[in-house]
Amino acid sequence: MFRAMLWSILLTSLLVPGSALAQSKLSRAVATSDHMQPAIPRPEQDGEAARKLADFEARTGRKPNILIFIIDDMGWGDLGAYGGGEAIGAATPNIDQLAAEGLKLTSTYAQYTCTPTRAALNTGRLPVRTGLIRPILAGDNVTVNPWEGEVSLPKILSDHGYYTMLVGKWHVGEIEGMRPHDIGFDEFYGYYRAQKEYIQRFDEHRYGDLVLDKDKRDRYDSIGADDTLTYGLKDGTTQVVEKIISIKDMAEGDGKLRDYTVKRIGELAKGDKPFFIEHAFMKVHADDWPSEKFKGASASKYPYKDAVVEVDAYIGDIVRALDEAGELENTLIFVTSDNGPQLDSWPDSGYTPFRGAKGTTWEGGVRVPGVAYWKGMIKPGRVSDGLFDLMDLFNTSVHLAGGDEEIPTDRYIDGIDQTSFLLADDGQSKRENVYMWLGAQFTAMRMREYKIHTKVIMPDASNLWIDQATLNDVALAPWVFNLYVDPREQYAVGHRMNAWQASLGAEMKAHVATFRKYPPKDIGLGN
Repeated sequence: MFRAMLWSILLTSLLVPGSALAQSKLSRAVATSDHMQPAIPRPEQDGEAARKLADFEARTGRKPNILIFIIDDMGWGDLGAYGGGEAIGAATPNIDQLAAEGLKLTSTYAQYTCTPTRAALNTGRLPVRTGLIRPILAGDNVTVNPWEGEVSLPKILSDHGYYTMLVGKWHVGEIEGMRPHDIGFDEFYGYYRAQKEYIQRFDEHRYGDLVLDKDKRDRYDSIGADDTLTYGLKDGTTQVVEKIISIKDMAEGDGKLRDYTVKRIGELAKGDKPFFIEHAFMKVHADDWPSEKFKGASASKYPYKDAVVEVDAYIGDIVRALDEAGELENTLIFVTSDNGPQLDSWPDSGYTPFRGAKGTTWEGGVRVPGVAYWKGMIKPGRVSDGLFDLMDLFNTSVHLAGGDEEIPTDRYIDGIDQTSFLLADDGQSKRENVYMWLGAQFTAMRMREYKIHTKVIMPDASNLWIDQATLNDVALAPWVFNLYVDPREQYAVGHRMNAWQASLGAEMKAHVATFRKYPPKDIGLGN
């Protein structure tokens, strides 16, 4: 008890007095309201970005298109641009080219698993605030529709003249009221769940106890989970395109998604609306079964590596479709992953040089690739270690659409408008902190090059960061790492080498304080 009181007094002494949201003296961020994440002021680059956008709109007479590629479970180190690619048996020339001709972000952060990331990107809010803290699984009893009352990115963009479309994986609810075309997307073509959830019903080699046992299989089928490629429109139209009845159906799934996006880009380019497309791959999430065309396409010849090559090829096809439609120079492209690699499924999994994996808030679980490309607007060859949270795509996209006034003021918004970071020739990040939650547990925070943990995930067996791991409280002091010195978070510097430990703790305290006025939702997933 004495230790807790002493720590609280020390943290309070380091807070900046009088600010709307208390911050430590280490922080460069400025709080402009109590419902928005404080941001680092960058007035000069804001002005440069504003001039670029004004010139773009004067030249084209329109707002820009936005295309976000979300690869499922790809590791930070899988891409050639990040040290992987050919060096680890799966070349990624198309994404590497976007990185070389755009902005490569080396400190992009997602959530610890897929559903939370997708929810955060589309709301600009931490999953603990919306209640979407983990995937909604077959048999879950969601007590409240988490989308009720939320203001989604596609809704704002649609209201501001955009045509909005999700192609691919959703995984943020499949019942009516929670589907993509229910929460703001004008159009949906894709799958509600993760790749593995479709394949396991047919894979007798890995899931023989399910596939070969009729009683278990019948009980599994009685859950009624969706098993289709689905087409939906905002008016409620929902059609089955294809029922998944074999492993091959899913192995070829990403090719069908590629074909659809390519087709729709050609059609949308003939219209008078800018478009927002979230193209969410099913791969490279386990279980990976390569498309017939890409079987053995990687130097590695492993299914995961073939899937990496396949995804890269499809990104190249879609970018070429933009170019052929005359829309490449009108489109901001962002390539990322929804979390770190799922090492539990190794070797059907990606690579990260960092500690941890999907299911953790170690760097390996939440630090992902981030490539921003906009021909003629983003200076080629830029590389930055500035912090970028995928929630920032919410605020940034809304700003590009001219919809800032539509961002809600009655709830806390965790995203930051990073338009000028992306567009200014020497742009710097406006984000000072990245907050990391594991479900409903606040576990860690990155600030500048420092990372502080108050709870840590420890595996009980090699690679089993989900299936055989525990979440532990730290002991006398938080674990503090300097990621520039120790990017693998192996050796805490703490009192010996870090003067900012208490300031970092104060920042965590200030973050927790935002939940007093804006409490989190509980939708029945354990929040």
